[in-house]
Amino acid sequence: MASGGGGEWKGETVLVTGASGFIGSCLVRRLLARGYSVHAAVLNPDDKAETDHLHALAAAGEGRLSVFPGDLLDGAALLAAARGCSGVFHLASPCIVDRVLDPQAQLMVPAVEGTLNVLRAAKDAGGVRRVVVTSSISAIVPSPGWPAGEVRDERCWTDLDYCEKNGVWYPASKTLAEKAAWRFAEENGLDVVVVNPGTVMGPVIPPTINASMAMLVRLLEGCTEEYADFYMGPVHVEDVALAHILLYENPSASGRHLCVQSIAQWSDFASKVAELYPEYKVPKFPKDTQPGLVRAEAASKKLIALGLQFSPMEKIIRDSVESLKSRGFIS
Repeated sequence: MASGGGGEWKGETVLVTGASGFIGSCLVRRLLARGYSVHAAVLNPDDKAETDHLHALAAAGEGRLSVFPGDLLDGAALLAAARGCSGVFHLASPCIVDRVLDPQAQLMVPAVEGTLNVLRAAKDAGGVRRVVVTSSISAIVPSPGWPAGEVRDERCWTDLDYCEKNGVWYPASKTLAEKAAWRFAEENGLDVVVVNPGTVMGPVIPPTINASMAMLVRLLEGCTEEYADFYMGPVHVEDVALAHILLYENPSASGRHLCVQSIAQWSDFASKVAELYPEYKVPKFPKDTQPGLVRAEAASKKLIALGLQFSPMEKIIRDSVESLKSRGFIS
């Protein structure tokens, strides 16, 4: 990342929803190191599994950390967390890729209403100048109507009809939530920017792993799932955290921001994992696991223009696997 070291934002207070999660924890650490004070919103502040690792980050950082209740459907709690903040990073959203029994209750309502509640809190708190919303490449793919042979970029949106017909509910929830955020921003004059990360991997800070790291564990164990509707390329969790900070600190940043190391297919990622870790049972895949997805290096042009230097795929894989081994998620 091109921007400087810590300390220059000392005194600013920001809210991070989903602060205890995989990306959230990394972002909190980065913000504290830059001198921010952080309001960390978590589902249950009394759950030590959600808060102990955050307090450990705060003990090592220069900034201050305060933990707040962050139930996305509790508008009053979110408003309390947003008061006194100059910025909001909205990361919290349910991530259930399989075993979706009730799409509305499990995904749609918390994603969409939760996002709107966070934006309302940001508006009503009075001092928030910018909100960075974490969307996903799942709001970009699946998009079967995208022109053949053309690289997908921020103009591309997930096809909601396709999602409904095929029971692909997670991308639908992220798409609806992001569209709701853009409507709210336009109608209420709120400054919103969006980051659309790919499959986020890297060192694990929380006691549990996210859905993307679980995909890697399954791959190392020999799973042949190709994630045709969910995959567009990997990205290092540190790069995603830095992307959020870049978008907050650069007033010129606007719109959506694709955040991937490269646009790659699951087969490309799996073959690199197999090459780096031949001792695991990584299966062989056909060349095109995401038919129609055009591969591209340096695809995240808007973030690169802001100074973000993406970690290569080899580093993403090594940092992820070594962290999974050291934390006991794989042997």
